[in-house]
Amino acid sequence: MSYSLRRRALSPIAVLVALLAGMLTACGSSTQDTDNPVAAAGVLRVGTEGVYAPFSYHDPATNALTGYDVDVAQAVGERLGVPVEFVETPWDSIFAALGANRFDVVANQVTITPERQDRYDMSEPYAVGEGVIVTRADDTSIASLADIEGKVAGETATSNWAQVARDNGARVEAVEGFTQAIKLLSQGRVDLVINDSIAVYAYLAETGDPGVKIAATTGEISEQGFAARKDSGLLPELNAALDELRADGTLSAISQRYLNADASSVAAAGDAAAAGAQPRSVWRLIADNLWPLAKAAITMTIPLTIISFAIGLVLALLVALARISSNRLLQNVSRLYISIIRGTPLLVQLFIVFYALPELGIRIDPFPAAVIAFSLNVGGYAAEVIRAAILSIPKGQWEAAQTIGMGYSTTLQRIVLPQAARVAVPPLSNTLISLVKDTSLASTILVTELLRTAQIAAAPTFEFFALYGTAAVYYWVICLALSFGQSRVEHRLERFVAK
Repeated sequence: MSYSLRRRALSPIAVLVALLAGMLTACGSSTQDTDNPVAAAGVLRVGTEGVYAPFSYHDPATNALTGYDVDVAQAVGERLGVPVEFVETPWDSIFAALGANRFDVVANQVTITPERQDRYDMSEPYAVGEGVIVTRADDTSIASLADIEGKVAGETATSNWAQVARDNGARVEAVEGFTQAIKLLSQGRVDLVINDSIAVYAYLAETGDPGVKIAATTGEISEQGFAARKDSGLLPELNAALDELRADGTLSAISQRYLNADASSVAAAGDAAAAGAQPRSVWRLIADNLWPLAKAAITMTIPLTIISFAIGLVLALLVALARISSNRLLQNVSRLYISIIRGTPLLVQLFIVFYALPELGIRIDPFPAAVIAFSLNVGGYAAEVIRAAILSIPKGQWEAAQTIGMGYSTTLQRIVLPQAARVAVPPLSNTLISLVKDTSLASTILVTELLRTAQIAAAPTFEFFALYGTAAVYYWVICLALSFGQSRVEHRLERFVAK
């Protein structure tokens, strides 16, 4: 066979080989994209507290989320070529939210421990510190870990430092975060706080607090990294990005910005205590946050209350009617519902709706989840109020209505419910007022309502009394307005009562 004939004969084979190679290349590229969850999602969702200065907090001047962990996460997102979406979550529920797929990673000074490595994907550390014991400045009874036995330690319940305190004989009082622990220490309610040196030096740099001191070290080095769900596939990209940020000095620059020290070096972290900040006056702080707190009340707390109460009231009426029904099945179902609602804490109900249902494939956004939980809670309590009000109407009213040919629904609508409403208004008003205050629990499921806004404002300043007190005034004003409305409704209903 000549060369030209051989060339013609091989041409189809060459084409086929080229096509197969192209298909394999395409498949390889697709597999590679699939193996990169961050690139596939197009966004990196990061869970963080938002009230843990200087690592994750809101800038008092701009209200923008900022901090050491926030900037590190932003830098990682830039290296990965994807935008970063932050989801603010209280620390004690942050891992539950991670497991419920509310976000991809946690960036909140998560200490790398063997227990966490077994349960989660833990990245390489982006901050390094050492454990220190903080006491009041005039306390000389603690000079080492051995001295904390029998003492009271203020610690976040799920932190590794709480376990260190327990292991050494201290009794742990659970707090929401480091700033609250330091406040309790200053007030003499706890004897000590164990935490990472980075957080302590940052606190001293921010406040220059002379009332506390570092009494001793724990001898433990702590490394903080990102936490992701187990086998998430995120670690290669996260670690590669962190390596680049460490190599080019970005991590060092970020830590200097917030801590006045290199967080990658335990020895250097102590320099952070040297720099002090000039805090705003308490009255200026309150004045600056009057509108943000009012806005949170108007846009979140009040709508959440109204919507939940309206839905709960309808549900309560149906449950109350089922309770007084002659149908055994309806009676038993309504009794069971009321028993469950009244027998479980509202906070647990919120957590079930928001954190547990995603495990069953039901994922609900924060505000609707809060509405569902609050509505169910109101329905359970208000149902008994409405049932009692209906039963307070004399049976003669029912009998009289039947004698003139009224049916059950007509009697309810025209005779019984109008009279029962007058009886039910005071206790239902109390339920509504309680609901206003209960909405503060919505902050645990990512709803930025009035209390959460106060927490955000207090975190970088440590002025908890001033800002929580201001939030309390707002709650009080709302409840006063509702009480005034209650009296007006009662007065109006009294006009239909024979004198």
